[in-house]
Amino acid sequence: MIDIFYHKTFQKKYQKIPKFIQEAFKERLRLFLERPNHPLLRNHDVHKAYPGCRSVNVSGDYRAIFKQEGNIVKFVNIDTHSQLYG
Repeated sequence: MIDIFYHKTFQKKYQKIPKFIQEAFKERLRLFLERPNHPLLRNHDVHKAYPGCRSVNVSGDYRAIFKQEGNIVKFVNIDTHSQLYG
């Protein structure tokens, strides 16, 4: 069983993103909990930009950044690709 937590940065940004992206994140989170490496998620390492973190695809342009230690996953950021990496 995976325990999910949200950093305050993630929580603040989540509240500001469009509702359809919030819903997309909820759907992708369900998929992540079932199959963390499902191809739709494009789960990949982002150590250069976010040391110790990974990224999953939320929509065409939105990404969610997370850290995982064992069964604990903490989402630390969510935004567009350009805002996260630009």
